[in-house]
Amino acid sequence: MPDATLTFEEGTIRVEADPGLSLPHTEADTRSKTRRAPAFRYADLREALDRRGISADDRVLDAPDLPEIASDYELRAYQRDALSAWEEANRRGVPASEASGGSQRLRRWGVLELPTGSGKTVIGLKAIEDLRTATLVVVPTIDLLEQWRRELEAEFGVPVGQLGGGEQTVEALTVSTYDSAYLRADELGDRFGLAIFDEVHHLGGEGYRDIARLLAAPARMGLTATFERPDGAHEVVAELVGGKVYAIDPDELAGEHLAPYDIKRLEVELTDDERRRYEDANEVFTNYLAKSNIQMRSGSDYQELVKRSGSDPEAREALLAKQQAREIMLNSEAKVQALQSILADHRDDRVIVFTAHNDLVYRLSERFLLPALTHQTATAERREILSRFREGEYSRIVTSNVLDEGVDVPDATVAVVLSGSGSEREFTQRLGRVLRPKDDGRPALLYEVVSAETAEERVAERRR
Repeated sequence: MPDATLTFEEGTIRVEADPGLSLPHTEADTRSKTRRAPAFRYADLREALDRRGISADDRVLDAPDLPEIASDYELRAYQRDALSAWEEANRRGVPASEASGGSQRLRRWGVLELPTGSGKTVIGLKAIEDLRTATLVVVPTIDLLEQWRRELEAEFGVPVGQLGGGEQTVEALTVSTYDSAYLRADELGDRFGLAIFDEVHHLGGEGYRDIARLLAAPARMGLTATFERPDGAHEVVAELVGGKVYAIDPDELAGEHLAPYDIKRLEVELTDDERRRYEDANEVFTNYLAKSNIQMRSGSDYQELVKRSGSDPEAREALLAKQQAREIMLNSEAKVQALQSILADHRDDRVIVFTAHNDLVYRLSERFLLPALTHQTATAERREILSRFREGEYSRIVTSNVLDEGVDVPDATVAVVLSGSGSEREFTQRLGRVLRPKDDGRPALLYEVVSAETAEERVAERRR
C-alpha cells in the first residue's frame, strides 16, 4: 500500500496520507480531510516524498508521451548552452541516486534570456524533442500562436492543438494565448508535462500568474529577450517558472549569429515656441511637486499624484502639465525633420520607425506616405502591410508599440526610435527588429532621436 495518494483537482494537488504526515507547500483541507497544494508545487511535493522514502500513488498527470519526434534544426553553440543550463539547473546539489528518480526525470525549471532573432523557438522545440511529453506553449499574441503552430507541425508532423484565435482544440502538443490559457488552466492543468512560456515576462501580470499556478507541469521553460520587469514582478515569475538560468547579450552574438550593429543618438533642439511651452508646462508640474512634497522617485509617487488629481484641481493641473511637456518633447518638429534626413540617407534600406504615440504615427504616415501600424490597425490590414514589407513592395513603415514584441516582423536594416519609454525591454525589442543577419553582411543601424535639454535625455539613459 502506498503511503500517500496524489491527484489533480481544479488547479490543486490533493494529498491523501496519514494525518500526521507533514509535507511542504500543503495546507489542511477540512472539507475533504486531506491536504492540498497549488498545482505548480507538484514537482516539489514529489521530490519531498522521494527524499523521505515515502511511497506515493501518483495520479496527477494525464499527460501522454509523444511518439518518436525529431526536429531538423541543429542547435548553435549558445543554444546548446542555454538548453543545457535549463536541463541542469534543478539537478545542482541533488544526489545522483535521486536525480535519476521519477520526480527528477521531468523536473526542469528556468528562464532563458536571449536577444530577439537568436532562435529562442528552436530551443523550445529541442526541449520538446528531448522530453517527449505532452507540451503546452503559451504565447502573448495571435501572430506568435500561428508561428509556433506552424513550426511544431512542420518539425514534428503531429497534430497541434490551438487555444485562441477562434479555435479551441487540445492535443498532446498545444499552443495557447495567455488569455485562453488563463480561462482553461484549472481544467487542463494535468494534461501537460512541459509548459513553455514565450515572452515569459507577461506571466508577471496579475491575472496571468494563475496560469502557471494552476498547471501541474513539472517541466517549465520561460523564453524572453528581457526578463526583469520594472515593477519587480519577475520575482513572481521566478517562483512559478524558475529563475534566470541562462542569458546572453546581443553584443556576444553580433557579427556571427546576429547582424553587427551600431546605435547613433541624434540630439535635436526644440523650436522657440516648443521650448517656451515645454518650460511653462514643466514649471507648473515642478512647482506643484515642491509644494506637495512629492519626490517622483518611484511609480508609487506618480500613483499618488494621479490619486490626488481626482479631488485636487492643482494636482490635476500638474498632471496635465506633465503630459503636455512629455508630448512636446517626444513629438517635436525637429524630430520630424531628423526623420526626413534619415529616410533620405537610407533610400535603399528597409526602415522601421518607432514612436510612443499614435498621433505621431499618423502624422508621419501622412507626411512621408508611410504605411502605419498601431493597435487600431485591423489584423488583416496589419498582415497585408507586413507581407508587403517582407516582399519589398514597402521599404519603410511607421508604428507605435504594436511591433515591439509578439509579431513576426520581416527583416529590416534600420530602426529609428523617434520616441519611447525608459523601458530597457522596449529598447531591446526594438533593436532586435534589425538584428537578424543580413545576406550581404551589412551592419544593422538604430537611430535614437532625442530632444536636447529635456527629460527625454534621462529617459534615454534609463533604457540604455
